Amino acid sequence: MHTYKKFLLAAAATLVMSANAMAAEKLRMGIEAAYPPFNNKDASGQVVGFDKDIGDALCAKMKVECEVVTSDWDGIIPALNAKKFDFIISSLSITDERKQAVDFTDPYYSNKQQFIAPKNVDFKTDDKSLEGKTIGTQRATQAATWLDDHGGMDGKFKVNLYDGQENAYLDLTAGRVDAILADKYANYDWLKSEAGKNYEFKGEPVNDSDKVGIAVRKGDNELRNKLNAALKEIVADGTYKKINDKYFPFSIY
Repeated sequence: MHTYKKFLLAAAATLVMSANAMAAEKLRMGIEAAYPPFNNKDASGQVVGFDKDIGDALCAKMKVECEVVTSDWDGIIPALNAKKFDFIISSLSITDERKQAVDFTDPYYSNKQQFIAPKNVDFKTDDKSLEGKTIGTQRATQAATWLDDHGGMDGKFKVNLYDGQENAYLDLTAGRVDAILADKYANYDWLKSEAGKNYEFKGEPVNDSDKVGIAVRKGDNELRNKLNAALKEIVADGTYKKINDKYFPFSIY
């Protein structure tokens, strides 16, 4: 009896230790923090935005503490694979090329790329009309790939690549580029700003099948499955919609 009681006590202690270990688990989410409204820094230097809010909601469902680790866009996938963080939630499009380096969750929003240019300019977006123009875009993005594939690589028009989206907007307002091609919802947010009031969308989206996912290291199926389960939960219980509605008057899911 005494031995059995000791066994029960030991088993209970093991369960407490396991529970404490789970509670103490901390995940690090990689975010660029330079792509409003999806990710940015506020006046106090804190990371904010749609991606951050979704990441926090997922961590709450997984019952784990999460912290943000910021990264330059160009190095965000290498940083994940170097274990600087555990997953990327930074508006990363799911592409075949990226799938060679990381694994993706289910998409957490759908994306499109669309041109913006000055309101008083008759800017056509077909390949022929782009010839001779200078187009700005962020490097290593779906927009940059589209521009390369539609004449930029062949020199039919000039492509100015930027490390961050904000620098592209600065060059547009300074007249150093004729237009910008970027994610529609990032452009939508900028067009509402004081700086963007004299600009507008031009033409239809050039790509309306872009899906955005959370990236984990290759083979990290346990974390990917947990994130997918948590994503389903926040969609089902209305948490996702609350976050969506904070940033957009329409669904981006």
